[in-house]
Amino acid sequence: MGRRSSQRRNAAMLDSDDTDSVSSSSTTRSDMMLSGLEEVQFDKETVLDQCVDALYEKRGSTREKALASIIEAFNSNIQHEFVEKKFATLLQLCLSSIRRGSSKEIALASHVIGLLSLTAGPGDKAHEILEESVKPISVALKSRSDNSKISSLLECLAIITFVGGKDPEETEESMQLMWQVINPKLGPNVATAKPSPAMITAVVSSWSFLLTTMDGWTLNPKNWQGSISYFSNLLDKEDRSVRIAAGETLALVFEVGSLEKFSGESKGSGDSSTDETNKSRELLHIQGLRAKVLNQVRTLSAEAGGKGSAKKDLNNQRNTFRDILEFLEDGYSPETSAKIGGLLLSTSTWANLIQLNFLKHFLGGGFVKHMQENEFLHDVFGFTPKKNLPASQHRVSGTDKRMYKSPNSILNKARTQFLNKQRMLSQASFFPL
Repeated sequence: MGRRSSQRRNAAMLDSDDTDSVSSSSTTRSDMMLSGLEEVQFDKETVLDQCVDALYEKRGSTREKALASIIEAFNSNIQHEFVEKKFATLLQLCLSSIRRGSSKEIALASHVIGLLSLTAGPGDKAHEILEESVKPISVALKSRSDNSKISSLLECLAIITFVGGKDPEETEESMQLMWQVINPKLGPNVATAKPSPAMITAVVSSWSFLLTTMDGWTLNPKNWQGSISYFSNLLDKEDRSVRIAAGETLALVFEVGSLEKFSGESKGSGDSSTDETNKSRELLHIQGLRAKVLNQVRTLSAEAGGKGSAKKDLNNQRNTFRDILEFLEDGYSPETSAKIGGLLLSTSTWANLIQLNFLKHFLGGGFVKHMQENEFLHDVFGFTPKKNLPASQHRVSGTDKRMYKSPNSILNKARTQFLNKQRMLSQASFFPL
Protein backbone atom coordinates (compact mmCIF):
# COMPACT_ATOMS: atom_id res chain seq x y z
CA MET A 1 0.00 0.00 0.00
CA GLY A 2 2.81 2.42 0.96
CA ARG A 3 4.68 1.53 -2.24
CA ARG A 4 1.66 2.19 -4.53
CA SER A 5 1.01 5.47 -2.75
CA SER A 6 4.58 6.64 -3.29
CA GLN A 7 4.39 5.61 -6.96
CA ARG A 8 1.32 7.81 -7.40
CA ARG A 9 3.13 10.74 -5.78
CA ASN A 10 6.16 10.22 -8.02
CA ALA A 11 3.89 10.20 -11.10
CA ALA A 12 2.29 13.47 -10.03
CA MET A 13 5.72 15.07 -9.68
CA LEU A 14 6.34 14.74 -13.43
CA ASP A 15 3.56 17.26 -14.17
CA SER A 16 4.92 19.94 -11.78
CA ASP A 17 7.64 22.54 -12.35
CA ASP A 18 11.24 22.08 -11.20
CA THR A 19 10.78 23.88 -7.87
CA ASP A 20 7.74 21.81 -7.00
CA SER A 21 9.61 18.72 -8.14
CA VAL A 22 12.48 19.32 -5.71
CA SER A 23 10.07 20.05 -2.85
CA SER A 24 7.86 17.07 -3.59
CA SER A 25 10.84 14.77 -3.99
CA SER A 26 12.22 15.80 -0.59
CA THR A 27 8.82 15.37 1.05
CA THR A 28 8.36 11.97 -0.55
CA ARG A 29 11.72 10.71 0.65
CA SER A 30 10.92 11.91 4.19
CA ASP A 31 7.52 10.26 4.09
CA MET A 32 9.00 7.02 2.81
CA MET A 33 11.69 7.02 5.50
CA LEU A 34 9.13 7.75 8.23
CA SER A 35 6.87 5.03 6.89
CA GLY A 36 9.79 2.60 6.83
CA LEU A 37 10.77 3.41 10.42
CA GLU A 38 7.18 2.93 11.57
CA GLU A 39 7.02 -0.43 9.80
CA VAL A 40 10.32 -1.53 11.37
CA GLN A 41 9.10 -0.48 14.83
CA PHE A 42 5.80 -2.26 14.24
CA ASP A 43 7.63 -5.40 13.14
CA LYS A 44 9.82 -5.34 16.27
CA GLU A 45 6.79 -4.97 18.54
CA THR A 46 5.06 -7.77 16.65
CA VAL A 47 8.07 -10.05 17.14
CA LEU A 48 8.14 -9.26 20.87
CA ASP A 49 4.40 -9.96 21.13
CA GLN A 50 4.91 -13.28 19.39
CA CYS A 51 7.73 -14.13 21.80
CA VAL A 52 5.49 -13.34 24.78
CA ASP A 53 2.77 -15.59 23.28
CA ALA A 54 5.36 -18.37 22.88
CA LEU A 55 6.04 -18.28 26.63
CA TYR A 56 2.59 -19.84 27.14
CA GLU A 57 3.67 -22.93 25.16
CA LYS A 58 4.14 -26.24 26.97
CA ARG A 59 7.34 -27.18 25.13
CA GLY A 60 10.34 -25.92 27.11
CA SER A 61 12.56 -25.49 24.04
CA THR A 62 9.97 -23.14 22.51
CA ARG A 63 9.98 -20.99 25.65
CA GLU A 64 13.78 -20.96 25.70
CA LYS A 65 13.95 -19.68 22.10
CA ALA A 66 11.37 -17.01 22.88
CA LEU A 67 13.30 -15.83 25.95
CA ALA A 68 16.54 -15.68 23.93
CA SER A 69 14.79 -13.56 21.29
CA ILE A 70 13.43 -11.21 23.96
CA ILE A 71 16.94 -10.74 25.37
CA GLU A 72 18.24 -9.90 21.90
CA ALA A 73 15.42 -7.36 21.38
CA PHE A 74 16.03 -5.67 24.75
CA ASN A 75 19.78 -5.50 24.06
CA SER A 76 19.41 -3.99 20.60
CA ASN A 77 16.80 -1.35 21.56
CA ILE A 78 15.46 0.30 24.71
CA GLN A 79 11.94 -1.16 24.72
CA HIS A 80 10.14 1.58 26.69
CA GLU A 81 6.79 1.30 24.90
CA PHE A 82 6.71 -2.48 25.18
CA VAL A 83 7.57 -2.33 28.89
CA GLU A 84 4.87 0.28 29.43
CA LYS A 85 2.23 -2.02 27.93
CA LYS A 86 3.38 -5.54 28.79
CA PHE A 87 5.82 -5.47 31.72
CA ALA A 88 3.43 -7.22 34.18
CA THR A 89 2.58 -9.98 31.70
CA LEU A 90 6.21 -10.58 30.77
CA LEU A 91 7.28 -10.54 34.44
CA GLN A 92 4.74 -13.19 35.49
CA LEU A 93 5.61 -15.44 32.54
CA CYS A 94 9.32 -15.20 33.39
CA LEU A 95 8.63 -15.98 37.05
CA SER A 96 6.65 -19.00 35.89
CA SER A 97 9.72 -20.12 33.92
CA ILE A 98 11.88 -19.72 37.02
CA ARG A 99 9.46 -21.89 39.02
CA ARG A 100 9.05 -24.73 36.52
CA GLY A 101 11.70 -24.43 33.80
CA SER A 102 14.95 -26.20 33.04
CA SER A 103 18.26 -24.69 34.19
CA LYS A 104 18.66 -23.04 30.79
CA GLU A 105 15.15 -21.59 30.86
CA ILE A 106 15.65 -20.29 34.41
CA ALA A 107 18.91 -18.60 33.38
CA LEU A 108 17.26 -16.95 30.36
CA ALA A 109 14.16 -15.87 32.29
CA SER A 110 16.32 -14.37 35.03
CA HIS A 111 18.19 -12.33 32.46
CA VAL A 112 14.96 -11.06 30.91
CA ILE A 113 13.70 -9.91 34.33
CA GLY A 114 16.95 -8.00 34.88
CA LEU A 115 16.63 -6.31 31.48
CA LEU A 116 12.99 -5.54 32.21
CA SER A 117 14.00 -3.73 35.41
CA LEU A 118 16.84 -1.80 33.76
CA THR A 119 14.52 -0.70 30.96
CA ALA A 120 11.73 0.34 33.34
CA GLY A 121 14.13 2.36 35.50
CA PRO A 122 13.55 3.35 39.15
CA GLY A 123 9.92 3.71 40.18
CA ASP A 124 6.82 1.68 40.87
CA LYS A 125 7.38 -0.84 38.07
CA ALA A 126 10.94 -1.65 39.15
CA HIS A 127 9.85 -1.95 42.77
CA GLU A 128 7.03 -4.29 41.80
CA ILE A 129 9.52 -6.41 39.84
CA LEU A 130 11.68 -6.66 42.97
CA GLU A 131 8.80 -7.50 45.31
CA GLU A 132 7.33 -10.13 42.98
CA SER A 133 10.67 -11.76 42.14
CA VAL A 134 12.48 -12.08 45.48
CA LYS A 135 10.63 -15.17 46.72
CA PRO A 136 10.77 -17.25 43.47
CA ILE A 137 14.46 -16.37 43.10
CA SER A 138 15.26 -17.29 46.71
CA VAL A 139 13.53 -20.66 46.27
CA ALA A 140 15.40 -21.33 43.01
CA LEU A 141 18.74 -20.41 44.63
CA LYS A 142 18.34 -23.26 47.12
CA SER A 143 18.80 -25.74 44.30
CA ARG A 144 22.50 -25.30 43.55
CA SER A 145 22.70 -27.89 40.78
CA ASP A 146 23.87 -25.68 37.92
CA ASN A 147 26.43 -22.86 38.01
CA SER A 148 25.04 -20.93 35.03
CA LYS A 149 21.54 -21.00 36.52
CA ILE A 150 22.74 -19.81 39.93
CA SER A 151 24.91 -17.09 38.39
CA SER A 152 21.97 -15.78 36.34
CA LEU A 153 19.65 -15.80 39.36
CA LEU A 154 22.23 -13.90 41.43
CA GLU A 155 22.81 -11.34 38.69
CA CYS A 156 19.06 -10.89 38.28
CA LEU A 157 18.60 -10.36 42.02
CA ALA A 158 21.46 -7.84 42.02
CA ILE A 159 20.07 -5.86 39.09
CA ILE A 160 16.44 -5.72 40.24
CA THR A 161 17.54 -4.66 43.74
CA PHE A 162 19.95 -2.07 42.33
CA VAL A 163 17.15 -0.53 40.24
CA GLY A 164 14.04 -1.22 42.31
CA GLY A 165 15.22 -1.15 45.92
CA LYS A 166 13.77 1.81 47.80
CA ASP A 167 15.54 1.49 51.14
CA PRO A 168 18.69 -0.07 52.68
CA GLU A 169 16.68 -2.85 54.33
CA GLU A 170 15.55 -4.21 50.94
CA THR A 171 19.11 -4.09 49.63
CA GLU A 172 20.49 -5.91 52.68
CA GLU A 173 17.78 -8.55 52.37
CA SER A 174 18.94 -9.33 48.84
CA MET A 175 22.58 -9.32 49.98
CA GLN A 176 21.73 -11.84 52.68
CA LEU A 177 20.01 -14.13 50.17
CA MET A 178 23.21 -14.07 48.11
CA TRP A 179 25.37 -14.70 51.16
CA GLN A 180 23.38 -17.78 52.08
CA VAL A 181 24.26 -19.43 48.76
CA ILE A 182 27.85 -19.84 49.93
CA ASN A 183 27.16 -19.72 53.69
CA PRO A 184 23.88 -21.63 54.09
CA LYS A 185 22.18 -21.71 57.48
CA LEU A 186 21.96 -25.43 58.18
CA GLY A 187 21.09 -27.67 61.09
CA PRO A 188 23.89 -29.44 63.02
CA ASN A 189 23.53 -32.73 61.11
CA VAL A 190 22.90 -31.31 57.64
CA ALA A 191 25.71 -31.52 55.08
CA THR A 192 25.96 -29.55 51.85
CA ALA A 193 28.31 -29.61 48.88
CA LYS A 194 31.02 -26.97 48.80
CA PRO A 195 30.24 -24.13 46.38
CA SER A 196 32.25 -24.14 43.16
CA PRO A 197 34.71 -21.32 42.34
CA ALA A 198 32.28 -20.02 39.69
CA MET A 199 29.48 -19.90 42.27
CA ILE A 200 31.66 -18.11 44.82
CA THR A 201 32.73 -15.55 42.20
CA ALA A 202 29.12 -14.91 41.19
CA VAL A 203 28.02 -14.42 44.81
CA VAL A 204 30.91 -12.12 45.72
CA SER A 205 30.51 -10.02 42.55
CA SER A 206 26.74 -9.64 43.00
CA TRP A 207 27.08 -8.91 46.72
CA SER A 208 29.73 -6.23 46.15
CA PHE A 209 27.63 -4.68 43.34
CA LEU A 210 24.85 -4.06 45.87
CA LEU A 211 27.32 -2.89 48.53
CA THR A 212 28.22 -0.01 46.16
CA THR A 213 24.77 1.46 46.88
CA MET A 214 25.16 1.37 50.68
CA ASP A 215 26.64 3.80 53.19
CA GLY A 216 28.66 2.19 55.96
CA TRP A 217 26.49 3.70 58.68
CA THR A 218 23.28 2.16 57.24
CA LEU A 219 24.56 -1.43 57.37
CA ASN A 220 23.27 -3.74 60.08
CA PRO A 221 26.39 -4.84 62.03
CA LYS A 222 24.80 -8.18 62.90
CA ASN A 223 24.60 -9.24 59.24
CA TRP A 224 28.22 -8.99 58.09
CA GLN A 225 30.39 -9.90 61.06
CA GLY A 226 33.35 -11.93 59.86
CA SER A 227 33.02 -10.95 56.20
CA ILE A 228 36.50 -9.35 56.01
CA SER A 229 38.00 -12.60 57.30
CA TYR A 230 35.94 -14.57 54.76
CA PHE A 231 37.11 -12.42 51.82
CA SER A 232 40.67 -12.55 53.13
CA ASN A 233 40.54 -16.36 53.12
CA LEU A 234 39.31 -16.26 49.50
CA LEU A 235 42.53 -14.45 48.53
CA ASP A 236 44.35 -17.70 49.27
CA LYS A 237 42.19 -19.78 46.90
CA GLU A 238 43.69 -21.21 43.71
CA ASP A 239 41.06 -19.81 41.35
CA ARG A 240 42.09 -16.37 40.09
CA SER A 241 38.54 -15.18 39.40
CA VAL A 242 37.74 -15.84 43.07
CA ARG A 243 40.84 -13.95 44.20
CA ILE A 244 40.10 -10.94 42.00
CA ALA A 245 36.44 -10.74 43.04
CA ALA A 246 37.44 -11.00 46.71
CA GLY A 247 40.21 -8.42 46.32
CA GLU A 248 37.95 -5.85 44.65
CA THR A 249 35.31 -6.44 47.32
CA LEU A 250 37.83 -5.86 50.10
CA ALA A 251 38.90 -2.61 48.42
CA LEU A 252 35.24 -1.58 48.32
CA VAL A 253 34.76 -2.48 51.99
CA PHE A 254 37.69 -0.22 52.91
CA GLU A 255 36.28 2.51 50.66
CA VAL A 256 32.83 2.24 52.27
CA GLY A 257 34.37 2.38 55.76
CA SER A 258 32.72 1.29 59.03
CA LEU A 259 35.14 -1.64 59.18
CA GLU A 260 33.87 -2.69 62.60
CA LYS A 261 30.64 -3.83 60.91
CA PHE A 262 32.57 -6.31 58.78
CA SER A 263 35.19 -7.40 61.31
CA GLY A 264 33.57 -10.09 63.46
CA GLU A 265 34.39 -8.80 66.94
CA SER A 266 31.18 -6.99 67.87
CA LYS A 267 30.36 -7.66 71.54
CA GLY A 268 28.87 -5.41 74.16
CA SER A 269 27.49 -5.34 77.65
CA GLY A 270 25.92 -2.94 80.08
CA ASP A 271 29.19 -2.48 81.98
CA SER A 272 31.19 0.54 80.75
CA SER A 273 34.61 -0.93 81.66
CA THR A 274 33.73 -4.15 79.83
CA ASP A 275 32.58 -2.13 76.83
CA GLU A 276 35.91 -0.30 76.75
CA THR A 277 37.76 -3.60 76.89
CA ASN A 278 35.66 -5.01 74.05
CA LYS A 279 36.27 -1.88 72.00
CA SER A 280 40.02 -2.22 72.45
CA ARG A 281 39.85 -5.87 71.42
CA GLU A 282 37.82 -4.89 68.37
CA LEU A 283 40.37 -2.28 67.33
CA LEU A 284 43.22 -4.73 67.70
CA HIS A 285 41.30 -7.32 65.70
CA ILE A 286 40.65 -4.90 62.83
CA GLN A 287 44.28 -3.78 62.92
CA GLY A 288 45.36 -7.40 62.51
CA LEU A 289 42.89 -8.00 59.66
CA ARG A 290 44.08 -4.93 57.79
CA ALA A 291 47.72 -5.97 58.13
CA LYS A 292 46.91 -9.48 56.89
CA VAL A 293 44.96 -8.20 53.88
CA LEU A 294 47.73 -5.76 52.99
CA ASN A 295 50.33 -8.54 52.99
CA GLN A 296 48.12 -10.80 50.89
CA VAL A 297 47.47 -8.03 48.35
CA ARG A 298 51.18 -7.20 48.15
CA THR A 299 52.01 -10.85 47.44
CA LEU A 300 49.32 -11.26 44.75
CA SER A 301 50.39 -8.04 43.03
CA ALA A 302 53.79 -9.60 42.34
CA GLU A 303 52.92 -13.30 42.01
CA ALA A 304 55.15 -15.24 39.62
CA GLY A 305 53.55 -17.43 36.98
CA GLY A 306 53.50 -21.15 37.71
CA LYS A 307 53.26 -24.15 35.43
CA GLY A 308 50.12 -24.05 33.30
CA SER A 309 49.41 -20.48 34.35
CA ALA A 310 47.61 -18.40 31.71
CA LYS A 311 49.63 -15.23 31.11
CA LYS A 312 46.55 -13.07 30.49
CA ASP A 313 44.90 -14.19 33.73
CA LEU A 314 48.12 -13.66 35.66
CA ASN A 315 48.60 -10.14 34.27
CA ASN A 316 44.98 -9.32 35.06
CA GLN A 317 45.49 -10.45 38.64
CA ARG A 318 48.74 -8.51 39.04
CA ASN A 319 47.22 -5.30 37.64
CA THR A 320 44.12 -5.59 39.83
CA PHE A 321 46.09 -6.17 43.02
CA ARG A 322 48.57 -3.40 42.20
CA ASP A 323 45.58 -1.05 42.03
CA ILE A 324 44.26 -2.43 45.34
CA LEU A 325 47.70 -2.10 46.95
CA GLU A 326 48.02 1.53 45.84
CA PHE A 327 44.58 2.24 47.25
CA LEU A 328 45.25 0.60 50.62
CA GLU A 329 48.67 2.22 51.01
CA ASP A 330 48.11 5.67 49.48
CA GLY A 331 44.34 6.14 49.09
CA TYR A 332 44.38 6.38 45.27
CA SER A 333 41.51 4.60 43.50
CA PRO A 334 42.05 3.27 39.95
CA GLU A 335 40.86 5.54 37.15
CA THR A 336 39.32 3.97 34.07
CA SER A 337 37.58 5.22 30.95
CA ALA A 338 35.61 3.73 28.06
CA LYS A 339 34.50 5.42 24.86
CA ILE A 340 30.74 5.57 24.32
CA GLY A 341 29.60 7.28 21.12
CA GLY A 342 32.69 9.51 21.01
CA LEU A 343 32.50 10.49 24.70
CA LEU A 344 34.43 9.07 27.62
CA LEU A 345 32.65 7.22 30.41
CA SER A 346 35.04 7.44 33.35
CA THR A 347 35.26 6.00 36.85
CA SER A 348 37.40 7.18 39.76
CA THR A 349 36.13 5.10 42.72
CA TRP A 350 35.99 1.39 43.45
CA ALA A 351 32.21 1.63 43.72
CA ASN A 352 31.82 3.04 40.21
CA LEU A 353 34.36 0.61 38.74
CA ILE A 354 32.52 -2.38 40.23
CA GLN A 355 29.19 -1.04 38.97
CA LEU A 356 30.60 -0.48 35.48
CA ASN A 357 32.16 -3.95 35.22
CA PHE A 358 29.04 -5.67 36.54
CA LEU A 359 26.69 -3.87 34.14
CA LYS A 360 29.05 -4.43 31.17
CA HIS A 361 29.06 -8.14 31.97
CA PHE A 362 25.29 -8.30 32.42
CA LEU A 363 24.37 -6.32 29.30
CA GLY A 364 27.07 -7.79 27.06
CA GLY A 365 26.55 -6.57 23.51
CA GLY A 366 23.73 -4.27 24.66
CA PHE A 367 25.93 -2.22 27.00
CA VAL A 368 26.78 0.57 24.53
CA LYS A 369 23.15 0.90 23.39
CA HIS A 370 21.94 1.17 26.98
CA MET A 371 24.66 3.65 27.91
CA GLN A 372 23.63 5.82 24.96
CA GLU A 373 19.87 5.70 25.56
CA ASN A 374 19.08 4.46 29.09
CA GLU A 375 18.50 7.50 31.32
CA PHE A 376 18.85 5.46 34.50
CA LEU A 377 22.43 4.48 33.55
CA HIS A 378 23.14 8.10 32.63
CA ASP A 379 22.23 9.02 36.21
CA VAL A 380 24.26 6.16 37.72
CA PHE A 381 27.49 7.20 36.00
CA GLY A 382 26.84 10.91 35.53
CA PHE A 383 27.13 10.35 31.78
CA THR A 384 25.52 12.57 29.15
CA PRO A 385 25.51 11.16 25.59
CA LYS A 386 26.30 13.55 22.73
CA LYS A 387 22.73 13.90 21.52
CA ASN A 388 21.66 15.19 24.98
CA LEU A 389 24.40 17.80 25.31
CA PRO A 390 23.52 21.47 24.72
CA ALA A 391 25.08 22.97 21.59
CA SER A 392 27.51 25.06 23.64
CA GLN A 393 28.98 21.95 25.21
CA HIS A 394 29.63 20.35 21.83
CA ARG A 395 32.06 23.22 21.18
CA VAL A 396 34.11 22.83 24.35
CA SER A 397 37.72 22.10 23.49
CA GLY A 398 39.26 18.75 24.30
CA THR A 399 41.73 20.42 26.66
CA ASP A 400 38.94 22.11 28.63
CA LYS A 401 37.00 18.84 28.85
CA ARG A 402 40.03 17.03 30.24
CA MET A 403 40.73 19.82 32.71
CA TYR A 404 37.25 20.59 33.98
CA LYS A 405 34.40 18.36 32.79
CA SER A 406 35.65 14.77 32.77
CA PRO A 407 35.33 12.65 35.95
CA ASN A 408 39.06 12.10 35.38
CA SER A 409 39.70 15.86 35.12
CA ILE A 410 42.45 17.51 37.11
CA LEU A 411 39.89 18.98 39.52
CA ASN A 412 37.97 15.74 40.01
CA LYS A 413 41.15 13.68 40.35
CA ALA A 414 42.44 16.03 43.02
CA ARG A 415 39.15 15.94 44.89
CA THR A 416 38.86 12.13 44.75
CA GLN A 417 42.48 11.59 45.79
CA PHE A 418 42.13 14.05 48.64
CA LEU A 419 38.99 12.35 49.96
CA ASN A 420 40.49 8.85 49.64
CA LYS A 421 43.70 9.97 51.31
CA GLN A 422 41.77 11.52 54.18
CA ARG A 423 39.70 8.34 54.59
CA MET A 424 42.72 6.05 54.53
CA LEU A 425 44.68 8.28 56.92
CA SER A 426 41.69 8.30 59.24
CA GLN A 427 41.48 4.51 59.14
CA ALA A 428 45.23 4.15 59.58
CA SER A 429 45.22 6.38 62.65
CA PHE A 430 42.21 4.58 64.02
CA PHE A 431 43.60 1.12 63.22
CA PRO A 432 47.40 1.64 62.98
CA LEU A 433 49.55 -1.13 61.53
